[in-house]
Amino acid sequence: MTLLAIIDYGSGNLRSAAKAFELAATQTGHHVRVTGNPADLATASHIVLPGVGAFADCMHGLEAVNGMRAALEREVITGKKPFLGICVGMQMLFDTGFEHGTHKGLGWISGEVRAIQPASPAMKVPHMGWNELALCTPSHPLLKGIATGDHAYFVHSYHAICKDKAHVLATTDYGTTLTAIVGKGNIMGTQFHPEKSQQTGLRLIENFLTMQR
Repeated sequence: MTLLAIIDYGSGNLRSAAKAFELAATQTGHHVRVTGNPADLATASHIVLPGVGAFADCMHGLEAVNGMRAALEREVITGKKPFLGICVGMQMLFDTGFEHGTHKGLGWISGEVRAIQPASPAMKVPHMGWNELALCTPSHPLLKGIATGDHAYFVHSYHAICKDKAHVLATTDYGTTLTAIVGKGNIMGTQFHPEKSQQTGLRLIENFLTMQR
């Protein structure tokens, strides 16, 4: 049986994410393991990095797991295994985050993470709740069966700004255009929570689990 590793580095309760991936895994034949053990990444076919909270806290939590960053870079960057970052887990893929100071990210995708600044002061931050997706690259395998206008569930105050717009797979509008999904080869991320996004989220998870390196 093929293994999906969801990385546990102390960033919130991972149970809801694990349940959604377990549901999708019944269609793809994967076994889901929530793990803080870097050795598990070597046997995994797919890797998920969730993230809840502040950018710096999540980066510090990941760095605090001995050997985890090195294992991630070995399996994802060198080994080219399909990887999905969720919410702050997506933001951590970028060079720099500016939440409560300036903090280095993983640097896997060029760009930075800055505070959301809607055009209208009536639009509250955080951007929270259901919003529509606008697909930039509808032919991407992660987006199979997903269309512009489909809804996803967001909770965030900061957003990723890609240096190369080709890495933006989908956006959403909240008084300004926000990056919703990114992709660079085997490295992908969603700003929204697929585990809370009902059919859209489950379809995206299934698409991710069927991707090959």
